[in-house]
Amino acid sequence: MTNIILLGPPGAGKGTQARQLTEDRGMVQLSTGDMLREARASGTEMGRRVAEVMDRGELVTDEIVIGLIEEKLRQGSAGGFIFDGFPRTLKQADALGELLARMGQRLDAVIELVVDDAALVGRIVKRAEETLAAGQPVRKDDTPEVFADRLREYYRKTAPLIGYYYAKGDLRQVDGMADVADVSGAIAQLLDRA
Repeated sequence: MTNIILLGPPGAGKGTQARQLTEDRGMVQLSTGDMLREARASGTEMGRRVAEVMDRGELVTDEIVIGLIEEKLRQGSAGGFIFDGFPRTLKQADALGELLARMGQRLDAVIELVVDDAALVGRIVKRAEETLAAGQPVRKDDTPEVFADRLREYYRKTAPLIGYYYAKGDLRQVDGMADVADVSGAIAQLLDRA
């Protein structure tokens, strides 16, 4: 079983690579957003807590997210887990480390998809153009202005995790600007050595 975090700014390809890992290695992608929606619809005690917070228009606490992650980890996965959208802050990274240790698990790798910001904006604009050409509505976050805001937010809150995991010896870097198949191959090589 392998537990990893995929790091990188919005548009770096984390979702694409996570889907590839679930297909190739049987890993389970733990997406914070998906877990919150699933919990809300579940009717469980945790689901009611999530619904109450979301209905008030508030952000779900780190404690609740860690609780949801713990539930998923207890369900198990032979292939391991991909943490997607969590951790986003140093406090969350500490909480995840404590949870894994308490459960007798570990983080095998933190893989940073290294990308060029200007090229990322180009990717987003191209994606929006392709969506329009297909006659579909463009995602509201697929505009250069909104994307620039998302990048700033990433560098302000999440980028410190790069140094945090580097200091722990967990950080591995992959060229996120390479072809999708090449990025997948580089990640596979890292995981095979982990």
